[in-house]
Amino acid sequence: MLRLAERQREFAEALLDPERPAPSGLVGPDGAPSARRFAVYRNNVVVGLIDALQAAFPAVCRIVGQDFFRAIARVYVAREPSDSPIMLGYGGGFPDFVSGFEPAVTLPYLADVARIERAWTEAYHAAVAEPFDPAALAAVVPDVLPATRLILHPSVRIVQSCFPALTIWQMNVGDVVPGPVDLDRGGENAIIVRPEADVEVRSLPDGGAAFVKALRAGYSVLEATKAALATDSRFDLSASLIGLLQAGAVVGFETRAEEKAQASAWRT
Repeated sequence: MLRLAERQREFAEALLDPERPAPSGLVGPDGAPSARRFAVYRNNVVVGLIDALQAAFPAVCRIVGQDFFRAIARVYVAREPSDSPIMLGYGGGFPDFVSGFEPAVTLPYLADVARIERAWTEAYHAAVAEPFDPAALAAVVPDVLPATRLILHPSVRIVQSCFPALTIWQMNVGDVVPGPVDLDRGGENAIIVRPEADVEVRSLPDGGAAFVKALRAGYSVLEATKAALATDSRFDLSASLIGLLQAGAVVGFETRAEEKAQASAWRT
């Protein structure tokens, strides 16, 4: 007789694989084997997970069409079933799955569009924090600013793409009518944040992604600036700071004594 853990594993494996028979020992209300009932239950579970993915990735669905999207989603569901009863979090691995899905190879930007949508979902459900008044940062003595660590909103997410994925995403949300996009025009980086009730998705300037990533990792403005300049010499610190403040992506700041000395040495 199978142990409970083995029976549960058999049930879970059969649930997402239509080629597998109904789990042994499964019976209906009449006590007889009930493969048909299990098939109905299996279908409901799979359809429910596909529906959850379609709701979480509407732009991707619009780009490829509902039939193709649900075909992709069905394969993904079979390979990566949900590990939580909360469907809001399902689909974390979907963008990476899309990037390796052979039938979608002609749409190389699709995975990055999916990453923007996933970041949107994560930002929406992130912890609440109050963006601080930009005037507070303006009051920081200029000599101290390089040593200042900016505390970013918990919802901040960064998506980098070598394609104009942000523009493509923007063209496929809401009632926007899609238009032609030149895939050779270069990549786009996006910052996703939910400063208040609504999630905002904005374009990042040159070097901005490296700057924000460094800030999120706990680096000072000076250290983050160095990281950004190493990525792109066109990085504009003032423009990036203004953009972060306007987006409500900063919730506080702190300055440490040892970093003040480093900042002073760097300026000299």
